[in-house]
Amino acid sequence: MFSEMSLHVGPIAPATTAFNRRSLASLSMTREGTRDLRLDFFRGLALAFIFIDHITDNVIARFTLHSFAFCDGAEMFIFISGYTAAIAYTPTFDRQGVARGVARIYRRAWQLYIAHLFLFVIVAAEVSFTLAYGFTPPIAKEMATGEYLGIQNQAILRVITLTAQPDLLVILPAYIIMLLGLPWMLLLMRRNVLLWLVPSGMLYLLAITFEWNLPASTGPKVWFFNPLAWQFLFSTGVALSLSRGRIPWPRMLVVAAFILAAAACFVAIGGRLYGLFPRFLSALAWIPSPYFDKVYLEPERLLSFMALAVIVADRLGPNAGVFHARLSRAVILCGQHSLEIFCLTTVLAVPGEWILDSVNYDLRMQFVVIMTGLLLMTGYAALLRWFRTSDRGRQGLRTASA
Repeated sequence: MFSEMSLHVGPIAPATTAFNRRSLASLSMTREGTRDLRLDFFRGLALAFIFIDHITDNVIARFTLHSFAFCDGAEMFIFISGYTAAIAYTPTFDRQGVARGVARIYRRAWQLYIAHLFLFVIVAAEVSFTLAYGFTPPIAKEMATGEYLGIQNQAILRVITLTAQPDLLVILPAYIIMLLGLPWMLLLMRRNVLLWLVPSGMLYLLAITFEWNLPASTGPKVWFFNPLAWQFLFSTGVALSLSRGRIPWPRMLVVAAFILAAAACFVAIGGRLYGLFPRFLSALAWIPSPYFDKVYLEPERLLSFMALAVIVADRLGPNAGVFHARLSRAVILCGQHSLEIFCLTTVLAVPGEWILDSVNYDLRMQFVVIMTGLLLMTGYAALLRWFRTSDRGRQGLRTASA
């Protein structure tokens, strides 16, 4: 999910020179040492979708993924997180042993925890600032600011225990929980992916059937991204990453994926059009909301996303020409620095909505705010790349002089 996981697969996968169109597991590398640009591109695209969708009631959000499928950027983010996590940490288990592998994963979980706390403070300060100056943007209500700032003797405890789950700050806690289970996923799945995937699927079914969830102190009093359910999507990403190139997929799977994706697109678009033109589309009144329950990752959302993943694996090679277009390179750059860019999108959402709420919420102003945010994301990613390139250059000079 995050930038440490944007690594090469070469040491842990057999070299391959051609894209296997019959294998979803080919979402890996073309040959040893070559980066799979699909992972970075779709992770960057998910970040863009997340930022746009976090601006309340903006027209541009009608053109992001959730308007054409039952899923959105969150599914993309979590799935790629699991896939790249296996890529990033498996070599440590192979070369340095289990203890070192577990330590490295838990060190990363600690880093994400600190990032979440820091992000929480920044966003809470932003919301408090808007309220102090008499503005109440919709996002302030959605974040239920008073629920964790108004109870002084419990506010900090709720934040550090991750039970405070205001809007915008829900995905990192869920990912931290999944990362804590990653060492055991890798240990079992490296023997046989079903040793973990079957219990993971059973836990997912139990969670959605009996509505098992972790308690929270804000909003609906449960975690928005229920880790007991979302862990299955994360585990699926890990399993496919470890199994790449070894699982032949029947051609009918791709056909079924196209049919399912097309049906989801029809229903999602039909549902939106019905909301706009109820008189003309009364025959579509049976269509459910495209927003199937996100808390428990309803099967409709899971199947819709997996159908899209199959299509991507079948139709786009790891180094397809589309990824070398200028706009694509900007998206890929954001995907390669995902933790930093994710934090930035969250920080930008509050002032973006505050500007729209206090100045003008018309279409032109929405476009300006969102394009400014996307440009800031790209610029920040370019700055991070420049810093890292400079650091590598200095390290190389020190090594040469030694």
